[in-house]
Amino acid sequence: MLQVLILPGSARRESFNRKLAAVAAAQVREAGANADLVDPADFRLPLFDQDQEEAEGMPAPAKALKEKFLASDAILFVSPEYNSSITPLLKNIIDWVSRAESDDEPDLAAYRGKVAGLLSASPGALGGGRGLVHLRSILGNIGVVVTPTQFSLGGASSKFNEDGGLKDEGDVKKVAKVVKSLVEIAAKLKS
Repeated sequence: MLQVLILPGSARRESFNRKLAAVAAAQVREAGANADLVDPADFRLPLFDQDQEEAEGMPAPAKALKEKFLASDAILFVSPEYNSSITPLLKNIIDWVSRAESDDEPDLAAYRGKVAGLLSASPGALGGGRGLVHLRSILGNIGVVVTPTQFSLGGASSKFNEDGGLKDEGDVKKVAKVVKSLVEIAAKLKS
């Protein structure tokens, strides 16, 4: 069974992107794959610093998160937009996970053969879509196949029910479309 890692780009408890990630996790399960919904707050990473890495090695939270990437077939990034780009938290995660832990480990091992899907949510009208442009570029440059289908949920402050679900069935279908594309491409690459 396919393993899909779902990574919100925000650790804020009431983050719209964390809520959207939970909606996506349900869609991943409906698509017949395993969903591993990560809480970034569980992986407190120092700011990437190569001198620190050389002196102390990879921090334990980075190793644990990298193991999740290595174990996954696909990654669903659910990213807020900060100043028209991705969050520092998400960029820091991408950078730490990209690091080799030994001389014999292939470059970018955690990203090799991976497929990524992109979602975002924002109170603004564009839904965080400008940040996804940067995320798509970063992932493409490190060898990740990014699905062409993506979804940005605009006006997110009024789009969720009290239980965290999306109010509009059309929005649920758009999330499901991204998930379906991700799962289908990952399944083809795996076989």
